[in-house]
Amino acid sequence: MLQSLAYLHDSELVARFQRRCGLVLVEAARHDRSRGRTRAPTGTTVHNGEPRGGQQEGSRDHQDQNSNFKHKENGCAVSACSRPQYEVRNWPLHFLFLLSAGLGHEIFYITCLPCIHWSLDPFLCRRLVNMWTLVMYVGQVMKDTLKLPRPLSPPVVKLEPRVDAEYGLPSTHAMAATAISFTVLLSAPSRIQFQFEVGLLIALTLSSLVCLSRLYTGMHSVLDVICGALLSAIILFLTYPYWEAFDRFQLTSSVSPIAALMLPLLLSYTYPELDRYTTTRGDTTTILGAGAGCSVGYWVNQQLGQTFEPQGALPVPLPALTADALALGGARFLVGVAALLGTRLVVKTVTLQALYSWYGVPRNDGGARRRREIEVPYKFVTYTAVGLVNSILVNRVFILLGLL
Repeated sequence: MLQSLAYLHDSELVARFQRRCGLVLVEAARHDRSRGRTRAPTGTTVHNGEPRGGQQEGSRDHQDQNSNFKHKENGCAVSACSRPQYEVRNWPLHFLFLLSAGLGHEIFYITCLPCIHWSLDPFLCRRLVNMWTLVMYVGQVMKDTLKLPRPLSPPVVKLEPRVDAEYGLPSTHAMAATAISFTVLLSAPSRIQFQFEVGLLIALTLSSLVCLSRLYTGMHSVLDVICGALLSAIILFLTYPYWEAFDRFQLTSSVSPIAALMLPLLLSYTYPELDRYTTTRGDTTTILGAGAGCSVGYWVNQQLGQTFEPQGALPVPLPALTADALALGGARFLVGVAALLGTRLVVKTVTLQALYSWYGVPRNDGGARRRREIEVPYKFVTYTAVGLVNSILVNRVFILLGLL
């Protein structure tokens, strides 16, 4: 068993998958050519992940147990200063996996999940936000508790250096993709008319593409991805019988908005502390804040008697993809995203200024945002406001503009 786990966690297994998909290290490519094996096709571009400027003179780095992540003596965290160059030999697969990887990023869910609320069914959006928040929190905490390293580079090519400082197992991309896809599949039949087999095929395809993209980008081992997908499946299995009961509590209980704000805030402040800074605490607080704001917003809508859910007998037919429907959907997307981005900008600016003033921090101190007492409240307040605007305000703006 231990040998099997070690094999699935081996970096070379990820590197072999990358090479099969046409993503190779320059050093490996040169070695292959010298032995007469393979030639890169005409037009192949060589990429270098090395930051501009290189390493500062006199700074010494040391490598910790997490992949090729390094710390400089001045306390700043950077990825390996000299990442290997790589060649892309299969551009269609390259773009497919990069797009699939984008489907698992927090920014995608925060901007695209609201489209389900605005243009399809707020009920489905609420279910998705609830499950997304739960699985992401569980995954992020497990990641920083287990502290298992990401694949090593070399031999792996890494395409997302921003998150290289984070630990690997489980893959939260795999967790989110699995949870989102199958939450829709399990929740939609009672709301929307569609062929279940087609929905199952779409759910399997999307979740598989996101999982494979984590191998292609070199950010996770096979074990990380498998554990992420299985963990989401277990969470779905354990929570599914209680979804309707939680819906009733979330929408009707007088303590729902208090619990929706206090519990995520407590979880953000008690997030596991690491011996160095990574983006996991901030990303987790972002997700918890967005989930808290949406939950309170859905409760408010229920109390006001305007939930914006489909009218008539359920399940309703899928909306027809006419030119008018696409134009309205596009207009709602632009107006809605503008409202969310504007809310984020204003609340983030005001919150940071207030916190900097409260703690006596110079406004030009960029590193201050990494401190728990500043990072947690500014991210939580900012994204709680985003969630509130999404669930309460945006649809009412659509009505005023004639878009809904």
